[in-house]
Amino acid sequence: MPQSLAQIYLHIVFPTKDRRPFLTDPVIRAELHSIFGGLCNSLNSPPVRVGGVADHVHVFCHLGRTIAVADLVKELKRESSLWIKTKGSTYAEFHWQSGYGAFSVSPWDADTIRDYVANQEDHHRTATFQDEYRGLLTKHGLKWDERYVWD
Repeated sequence: MPQSLAQIYLHIVFPTKDRRPFLTDPVIRAELHSIFGGLCNSLNSPPVRVGGVADHVHVFCHLGRTIAVADLVKELKRESSLWIKTKGSTYAEFHWQSGYGAFSVSPWDADTIRDYVANQEDHHRTATFQDEYRGLLTKHGLKWDERYVWD
């Protein structure tokens, strides 16, 4: 077959280190989400929606055919960390947690996940990041050890 085609939706989630609420400024958070969108595009993994709250981010994108999930996340974290540290002394100690969650999404569920990512602020009025993340792990049938999920 001479042509390679793929349609892989990916929902990536990762928090700030120690879930510190660095991203409370709505202007900085919106800029950061835009930065993630641009990074996804530059990595041939077009964004569908980026969202999050003060202590974590959700990136919902198409996974490019030529990039591994780990490489995509590594570049998203690296470039966004460099960018946010240019925004002032408030962000001098900014770091992302070393781990991440990456979940496949069926094309039939893409609208649901897009809306879920878009409505993070509403969602987190009643749920902590830890509860949300445990729910995602459970929904996707993953087993985890609580001692190694958070840093």
